[in-house]
Amino acid sequence: MQMILFDLDGTLLPMDQDKFTTGYFKFLARKMEPHGYEPKKLIDSIWGGTAAMVRNDGSCTNEKAFWQYFASVYGEDSVNDMGIFEEFYRVEFQQAKMFCGYNPKAVKTVGLLKENGYRVVLATNPLFPAIATESRIRWAGLAPEDFEWYTTYENISYCKPNPEYYREILRHFNLRPEDCLMVGNDVDEDMVAREIGMEVFLLTDCLLNRHEKDISGYPQGNFDDLVNYIL
Repeated sequence: MQMILFDLDGTLLPMDQDKFTTGYFKFLARKMEPHGYEPKKLIDSIWGGTAAMVRNDGSCTNEKAFWQYFASVYGEDSVNDMGIFEEFYRVEFQQAKMFCGYNPKAVKTVGLLKENGYRVVLATNPLFPAIATESRIRWAGLAPEDFEWYTTYENISYCKPNPEYYREILRHFNLRPEDCLMVGNDVDEDMVAREIGMEVFLLTDCLLNRHEKDISGYPQGNFDDLVNYIL
């Protein structure tokens, strides 16, 4: 095994996914309302754009998939407001840190694995622009440069739980599935990496198992268990 892939939300960055999403959408609606975006329609459109990214078949970046959908709702001119959204992620989005926790063992584990020669990639679902992903990395107590690569909506063309998302990461590094271990808290989105031949580890601190799947077959536990499993 050469490379460890880490999920971010609920893995390196402790959070209740629903609380985080609800909270940050409120901040976004407040920011955009003066610019003519009615809150409910805006949030529905963000969800619609998210669905478009999840459906992405690799024919364009997730960024393009999102904005094509958004423009289908608000018209082509809405793309001119990308700058306002970027400003939101730079400024108001930072308040969403209040919906997240902090686990020093996440920071320690990433450092320890790198010290032991493992390559580390942040395999966070690429639904956010880089500016938002980099903020969430810092909230977790880490720095963007701690990772060889981190997936954002600008730099990849698939989303979890599509196995092609993981294959695209492998292509990026010219690695085989058996060279990698995927660590995540989401049974549907992260453990799917096993389907393409990656090893997996289910981090149970903020476990997400929406469909109540049997998880007994996965190596699992907290960060101490993860370190013991790898080292």
